[in-house]
Amino acid sequence: MNTSVEQQVREYYNHAGPAYHALMGQFWHHGDLAAEQAALSPEDAAKALARRQVDAAGLRPGGTGLDFGSGVGGTAVYMAEIAGANVVGISNNEWLSAQARKYAAEQGLADRAAFLTVGDEDYKSLIAWPDGSLDMVSFYESVCHLPDKAAFFAAAFRVLKPGAALVGVDWIRRPFGDYQTEEQIAPFIGPVEEVISIPRLGTLDEYREMMSASGFIIEASEDLYPDVECWGSTPPDDGQGWGEYSGEQEGVIHDGKRVLDAARAAGVFSVARWVARKPG
Repeated sequence: MNTSVEQQVREYYNHAGPAYHALMGQFWHHGDLAAEQAALSPEDAAKALARRQVDAAGLRPGGTGLDFGSGVGGTAVYMAEIAGANVVGISNNEWLSAQARKYAAEQGLADRAAFLTVGDEDYKSLIAWPDGSLDMVSFYESVCHLPDKAAFFAAAFRVLKPGAALVGVDWIRRPFGDYQTEEQIAPFIGPVEEVISIPRLGTLDEYREMMSASGFIIEASEDLYPDVECWGSTPPDDGQGWGEYSGEQEGVIHDGKRVLDAARAAGVFSVARWVARKPG
């Protein structure tokens, strides 16, 4: 029986979710490079990047944001807190959603940060939200898992109010140093895609073009680690302990660290951010 890519991603997080939670806590995405260079903690650097995105979106008290692929909820809860807004996080894995709800309650923000488990392909329509109903749609290193990224961007455009913004951060592939062609990049990016359940890692320009094709006006499209290797909070010395992690499917976690390290060291892996606004 064939399984869909989306189902594979959901099943991947059955074991990766607990591992990521144990190793990274509530905040799983890369942080602001300047904050990292100032020796802020991975959590504080991630929060700094989330603040940039919330500020760019213009989310305000009383507004409502949708955070796609919200994981264990750290960033969605933080965005609700700093914006004074309501944020709904969605994923297709109930274990992740349950951890996020628990965290929101612990932070005293369960009234403003809610977490829903949606169907594997609901990202293509976001059908639970009416046209023009949201003040922000965000994603943090989650759209990379989608086989039909363009469908998600079209759905985000539909559900946003006129003048509201899609803000995102995601993994990308890129030419770097000695590795300029797709043939040179593939030996590093291919294993990342295979081990971490990514159908295809996009480029900075591919994301921008898909957003533009959906009707968005692009206000920001930038590689967050220009001209440098993208290590973020996971340097090769493995201070977080990925290599020693013990748990379900631990070999997959170890393999993920190994192939990501290789892609980071080659420079062909990076992280980018976008701000795309629906015309007013």
